[in-house]
Amino acid sequence: MQSNETPLLGHTLKGGPAVVMQSAATRKERTGVVGHKDLTDIAAGDQGMTAVETNLPGKRINTESVAGQVVGKCTEDVPMEKTPTADIRVDDKITIGEALEVSALTAGEKPVDQSDAAAIQAAEVSTTHSNVIIPGGVAAMAQSAANVNARMGSNEDKTKLADILTDANTKLPGDKPVTRQDAEGVMVAELRNNPNLATHPGGVGASVVAAARINQRNK
Repeated sequence: MQSNETPLLGHTLKGGPAVVMQSAATRKERTGVVGHKDLTDIAAGDQGMTAVETNLPGKRINTESVAGQVVGKCTEDVPMEKTPTADIRVDDKITIGEALEVSALTAGEKPVDQSDAAAIQAAEVSTTHSNVIIPGGVAAMAQSAANVNARMGSNEDKTKLADILTDANTKLPGDKPVTRQDAEGVMVAELRNNPNLATHPGGVGASVVAAARINQRNK
């Protein structure tokens, strides 16, 4: 029994079946009832002494048997293994608000004109699905800036894209990932309102188109 118990538990269990049986065997050997090398039919047969370990969540149960009869059971608490948590997937698509913020960085010093205002309005419409300009919204601010800038001579005093589009994500009534349709609408609006039928490098249209291309690749 001790040869089964020790490998399982790592030590002989104090007061356990192996100790009790060893003590009884020693007493019988001293009184001459059994010899040191005597074997019983049980010990020599198939139904000998066994020690079985059963693992349960937070528990380990060690059961010792003789001839199929349980003679001892020991229960130990064991640390629960933490179940690995799945990584939380964060949507990596660029939103319209984020694309507008990019243009504030790449073309922030550009004075706002009608082509910019039209492009920004198209971007806002994509998030609201309404052609109504929201009072105090980013499109209304851009249109007001374009009107004022048109009457000013010096570019230094004009309202710049960065003044309108910095933190654009918080100025929009809503936001959504940029799609190809959104980009086309913004680009067309900027082109139609530019006398040269061109878009500004790094401007509103270019930034939204770039975001749409990235989102398309990340599908």
